[in-house]
Amino acid sequence: MKEGFAVIGLGRFGGSICRSLVEQGMEVLAIDSSEERVNEYMSIATHAVIANSTDENALRQLGVRNFEHVIVAIGEDIQSSILTTLILKEMGVKYVTAKATNDKHAKLLEKIGADRVVHPERDMGRRIAHYIVSKNMLDYLELSDEYSLVEISVSDRRFLGKSLLELDFRNTYGVNIVGIKRDKQMIITPEANDTLYDGDILIVIGSDDDIERLQEKIQ
Repeated sequence: MKEGFAVIGLGRFGGSICRSLVEQGMEVLAIDSSEERVNEYMSIATHAVIANSTDENALRQLGVRNFEHVIVAIGEDIQSSILTTLILKEMGVKYVTAKATNDKHAKLLEKIGADRVVHPERDMGRRIAHYIVSKNMLDYLELSDEYSLVEISVSDRRFLGKSLLELDFRNTYGVNIVGIKRDKQMIITPEANDTLYDGDILIVIGSDDDIERLQEKIQ
């Protein structure tokens, strides 16, 4: 199962990742110390096993170090989360994504070598806040602490009937339009002369500040 994924911790967050990876056709090793949770994922993951992730010998026997990417999705047990991440990096796992429950936890994970630290609750909170505030935003994906990709519905008459060249989003707002959804059609990397129509959905990438400025203009 080299170059597959291992998910350690099958709570709500880890379980969701496991299901999504499997749905995308990936091979997934699901690990948890709870027999009940492992039984739940026996028919979902490629393999599901009961193991203590703070036991280095157990992880070695499972061949976890051979995986290209390991996700540490352990919930409230911060000590186990940190120790598991440390063991994985010392074993030579190429890429480790670890879930953080708070900022202090995140800093510790980064210091011991986690390649990426995620804050599921915080990130979801930001996403919901963006939905609540914006009437035009249809979807929001945080790419980093400063950059995001969003879907914005175009209904402002000042934008309709004008080409991307005329609107000049990059120079005016600092964002890039990487796609346009029109009915069931998706226009990837649209041309400068593509015109916007009522109901179009812009796929926008840029800094959070610039995206917010664009939203304010559209609203």
